[in-house]
Amino acid sequence: MKIIMLGAPGAGKGSQASRIATEYQLPHISTGDIFRANLKEETELGKKAKSFMDKGELVPDDITIAMLLERIHKEDCKNGYILDGFPRTIPQAEALKEALAKKNEKIDLALDVEATDELIIKRMAGRRTCPTCGAIYHIVTLPPKEEGKCDRCGADLIQRKDDNEETVKNRLKIYHEITEPLISYYKKEGILEEIDGAEDLDKVFEKVKTIIRQRS
Repeated sequence: MKIIMLGAPGAGKGSQASRIATEYQLPHISTGDIFRANLKEETELGKKAKSFMDKGELVPDDITIAMLLERIHKEDCKNGYILDGFPRTIPQAEALKEALAKKNEKIDLALDVEATDELIIKRMAGRRTCPTCGAIYHIVTLPPKEEGKCDRCGADLIQRKDDNEETVKNRLKIYHEITEPLISYYKKEGILEEIDGAEDLDKVFEKVKTIIRQRS
């Protein structure tokens, strides 16, 4: 199954994407990971992307989509995948749909994790990240076994600059203006399912599994 995760930053889509990936043995693909891999391996696409990033410019959609298509057509994606962080705009969604159609493929499910701005700001303020392995924790809902230390690798946890209240509010503003219209887009496509991200993670995931069973 090919799944797109939708939702505001901090709504919980990343947590659910990770659980789906583990439960159904599907690769969890984020644009951030794709960019890092291409830059590290110094691929042609990575070099093109870097030329824009070095100038502080956004990487054009055609380069981002080319990277994405290259990734989703690797062997580990043959049974499906989860896209987290892409598409972010209607033009990106249209370009993805067109590119997949050329290979007689399509997205099966767009899963929108809903949460209020107030809840998201509260959540993000308590979020802690491992700078070494990327694991994410929360001081209230998902604390590490040892305070301030990553369970996986033992590194000191940090609060990212983009998790402070002012930055979160700005990110939410951008989300509502640019990315939120994707909800209506995928509703028209007939593949949108909405879930309440305010509930307990386990309860949310049970609902996610029910949706996947119904859509499979």
